[in-house]
Amino acid sequence: MPENQISSAVRNFSDLPGGRLRTIFTKSSKFAVGLVILLSAIVVLSAQSLTIKKGVLMSAQQGVRVRAPEITGGRGWLNTDRPLSLAALRGKVVLLDFWTYGCINCIHIIPDLKRLEEKYANQLVVIGVHSAKFENEKETENIRRIILRYEIEHPVYNDAEFKVWQSYGVRAWPTQILIDPAGYVIGAISGEGNYGAIDTAIGRAIDSFRKRGELNEQPLKLTLERAKVGNLPLAFPGKVLADAKGDRLFIADSNHNRIVITKLDGTLVETIGTGERGLADGAFDKSNFYRPQGMALDSDNLYIADTENHLIRRANLKARTVRTIAGTGKQSHDYFKQGPSREVGLNSPWDLQLAGSSLYIAMAGPHQIWKLDLEQEAVSTFAGSGREARLDGSLLEAGFAQPSGLATDGKSLFVADSESNIIRAIDFTTGQVSTVAGGNLFEFGDVDGQGDDVRLQHPLGIVALEGKVLIADTYNHKIKQLDPAARSVKTLFGTGKPGQTDGPSPSLYEPGGLSVANNKLYVADTNNHAVRVIDLKTREISTLHIKGLEPPAVLTTVAAMDSETGPNSEAVILASQRLRANRDGTVVVQVDLPEGYHLNPMAPQRYRVSVESGDPQVGLVSSTVTGSSGRDKEVKETSKNLRLPLRVPFRAHEAGKAELRVQLTLFYCREDNTGTCRIKTLVWRAPIEVVTDTAALSNEIKIQGRLTAN
Repeated sequence: MPENQISSAVRNFSDLPGGRLRTIFTKSSKFAVGLVILLSAIVVLSAQSLTIKKGVLMSAQQGVRVRAPEITGGRGWLNTDRPLSLAALRGKVVLLDFWTYGCINCIHIIPDLKRLEEKYANQLVVIGVHSAKFENEKETENIRRIILRYEIEHPVYNDAEFKVWQSYGVRAWPTQILIDPAGYVIGAISGEGNYGAIDTAIGRAIDSFRKRGELNEQPLKLTLERAKVGNLPLAFPGKVLADAKGDRLFIADSNHNRIVITKLDGTLVETIGTGERGLADGAFDKSNFYRPQGMALDSDNLYIADTENHLIRRANLKARTVRTIAGTGKQSHDYFKQGPSREVGLNSPWDLQLAGSSLYIAMAGPHQIWKLDLEQEAVSTFAGSGREARLDGSLLEAGFAQPSGLATDGKSLFVADSESNIIRAIDFTTGQVSTVAGGNLFEFGDVDGQGDDVRLQHPLGIVALEGKVLIADTYNHKIKQLDPAARSVKTLFGTGKPGQTDGPSPSLYEPGGLSVANNKLYVADTNNHAVRVIDLKTREISTLHIKGLEPPAVLTTVAAMDSETGPNSEAVILASQRLRANRDGTVVVQVDLPEGYHLNPMAPQRYRVSVESGDPQVGLVSSTVTGSSGRDKEVKETSKNLRLPLRVPFRAHEAGKAELRVQLTLFYCREDNTGTCRIKTLVWRAPIEVVTDTAALSNEIKIQGRLTAN
């Protein structure tokens, strides 16, 4: 495209209804408008170009083959125990998914990626290239948490410095680039809703290379991040709602697909939902949700933003039933819609705010605010053009960017406009949208101050309190206070670094939701799997303990005995030991836990003791575990009641040499069952010599290990 046409093209593309594509353009970029970008890496190599079109997988011009650049220059890999390379993946079709985890459009295509991974399990390798927008998103540990949160099971590369992004000339989140089994680029595509085009291209590549005998159909073995952690009572809670009058706290236990109800002191009342993802209405113990977020309360009706089901649900707290009141259960891409609430599709409703008989919805997907008339059972667009932008003005002229939090003081509806890193206000009287404080789509940070000089980083939650607005400044790990009249913002709580420290100098980890009752601020501390309680008088913070709450029964903890090494394993070679022949003995395993941690009583601790090699007459018998009287080669057991030190009985037989292998997988958590419940496998190998020498007095094999909180 000629240089003098670029500015106009950028404007035209930016005016498209927002959100289905996140785009960064530089002035010198060459790209195709109508949908989107040229891969600059290919432009450099030749005069040919690879165009990305909406819904059409575009390839390089006929006769031109471009070798896919290697995946290098980043901060390392997740969901794999070793670095991957395109060279080593020859024979596989490879799909690179360029994403950043705060992007709702990137999250929307995760189900499509899962479908492709399942359909082409032995032929396709999906690699997530995480090229972060926000500084907070560059940290590998934060990416690990989002992998767990969205149950991503393909390898992910932390491209924090945009090296891979630049080598492929990417300009938009999300973008997918398809690579054939010979290592050449097939084509690229951006935005949402492209499953069909990608599926067709993958199928053709597989057929072609299978006929040529150049397709590798051996499964790729991965070590998933989920194999390194265990289940906790709460899993990434997104929002909270405190009810002072009813002494109730409602917690969106998002990754457990349920709502937890407690008293304000943490006493468990009940749960809504089975924990299994789904959209079934009915009794509390039969209904389903899919990563619910925001809630609103009207007497004994609890309204729930069932985010990934794209529904609004109503829980009748007296009848103990759940009913869908808005949405079709399928994601909609309409920006301007109105009609009966059960006939109009929604798109990632993230938060709710009740005002009279109107339920306002922060619709993160289309970057808008919608309204549900509870009396008429009708839904309609309320504010926002659908264009992803910081744009003030009338209700339909205004532009939002992934609104994710709502609050009201009765006069205005405040909006946490997360991707624009700002707090907005919608005046109920004038219908005008204004920016109260913050930067813009790419103007973010951690700066207190006034008006446009304020810098926030992806704020997800807000609550109105006595003329002020408290902000969950999520990626800054802080709680801040906004004075709407003065347009001023100051930090109240948090260090700016992720953590889980209680007391007068607290730390938080990506807080996502806020609510106030009895002068206490309740915080959904999402990445700590906890609810934190801040006393607004003493300014001290504590972690809410919910006694008796357990993970849903439908969930199973990932572990350990199915593989040779177990999850997150560490091997230790012990010194040779001598045992006396024809004598009973005991393997004694003691493992020191980190201070403040305990074995998770809800998880299956596992161990295996085996003779791996050596003389056949050296046997292992465990009468208490297996009840066997023969010369077993292996003892293994699973127990939720395992106590340390672990004692495994054995009997040494005739003289000879062998190697003893002891494998122990432990699930250990903080005493308050928040933070991260970790899984660690320790493997010890000990050469053993069984002798008839009476000098070998002890038949006790002592093994010592230590776990860390990191």
